[in-house]
Amino acid sequence: MSEASSKSTDMQNLFLTEHARIARKANKIDPSYYSNYNVKRGLRNVDGTGVLVGLTEIGDVHGYILDESEKVPVDGILRYRGIDIEDIATGFLKRGRFGFEETAYLLLFGELPTKQNLKEFIKLLDYHRQLPVGFVENMILKAPSSNIMNKLARSVLVSYSYDSNPEGKALKNVLRQCITLIAQFPCMIAYGYQAKTHYHDGKSLSIHHPEAGLSTAENFLRLIRPNKKFDAVEAEILDLAMILHAEHGGGNNSSFTTHVVISSGTDVYSAIAAAVGSLKGLKHGGANIKVVNMIENFKHNISDWSSESQVADYITKIIKKKAFDKTGLVYGMGHAVYTLSDPRAVIFKKKVEQLAKEKGCEEELGLYKLIERLTPQVFESVKGSDKVISANVDFYSGFVYKMLGIPTELFTPIFAMSRIAGWSAHILEELLSGGRIMRPAYKNIRKRQKYVPINKRVAE
Repeated sequence: MSEASSKSTDMQNLFLTEHARIARKANKIDPSYYSNYNVKRGLRNVDGTGVLVGLTEIGDVHGYILDESEKVPVDGILRYRGIDIEDIATGFLKRGRFGFEETAYLLLFGELPTKQNLKEFIKLLDYHRQLPVGFVENMILKAPSSNIMNKLARSVLVSYSYDSNPEGKALKNVLRQCITLIAQFPCMIAYGYQAKTHYHDGKSLSIHHPEAGLSTAENFLRLIRPNKKFDAVEAEILDLAMILHAEHGGGNNSSFTTHVVISSGTDVYSAIAAAVGSLKGLKHGGANIKVVNMIENFKHNISDWSSESQVADYITKIIKKKAFDKTGLVYGMGHAVYTLSDPRAVIFKKKVEQLAKEKGCEEELGLYKLIERLTPQVFESVKGSDKVISANVDFYSGFVYKMLGIPTELFTPIFAMSRIAGWSAHILEELLSGGRIMRPAYKNIRKRQKYVPINKRVAE
């Protein structure tokens, strides 16, 4: 680094260090104001329920009932277009066939497809699966990212440039855009991953073409592996994971983002890219990565994974912000809506047990189960709270991907590859039923001040 560059860097660091303090003071609001003005922080009511801001027929997330304004915990229920997710998943698993494509059709069109409709829909996905000529070389390989979600968001935005009618709001055109993105997400993610491992990790570059006739799950496994190899069990479990992650109502952060952004009248690509950015967050789609990291932290800090006392003690340290990332969060435990159970976790756990036995990971599964069982007890003891807490789908999904040999950096992108179906449905619903730009209110509490001429201003 030259002397001039070094001085410039030093000047920038000094400026940012000094002004970080100023910015903190200017943007930190006294928490008491939120209660004084009855602000619904995070669009949540005081009792933790979500503020009602819209209506949907796509996904129904049910985790409690209200009895005389009091929340009563119940077993969680998730429905896609009115159909219980357990029935959907069981329907595919019993017949030994893949279900994500059928689930995507259900979410987009509101009804289960006939054999002919499903056949035509799958053909359409196959037709759109391959990325445009030059896309991989120019848009992915020439600008690799260390974060696949970042690369995915940029790939979605770049797709605008390859669309002959990117701004068209006609239903037929929006459907085309959504179906194309559902088809292309596996390739965007897989190629983004290959670019990352090559340019950032120094590994060989493997770019494979998708294969017509394979399911989305099969194609994805084929694309991310240098030898293109995968087995039926791996594909079946990934397909199940995608079904369980495909939709979760309009109130989750990323789906709500699609409503907010598309309500402004912008294009589909902008709305989907914004949703990808939302899902990237560790409080949302990135939670399964934090769970895996947390479990590794448990394994390195307790000597006996089967010891209730050791596990409980370490959970206590985490909740007291004395261990792991010191946020006080036990990742994968608790949910904004579900109380007694997350139906996705219940379904997934059955497969987890089967897979752990096959992969020789039963001891580690025992640690997961112990944390799941003890966390509610420790939380109540430490916090003095009777809040009902159960494992959510993120608690086990990362463990499953790990056993399948899927790299950690692909955990959240797989979530996006699944949720693109739900996002697309919510875009259609907002365009056809919303009609008004999202515009909630913020109250300004800053006292009025007079303008001070620059020669009379005094630095703090």
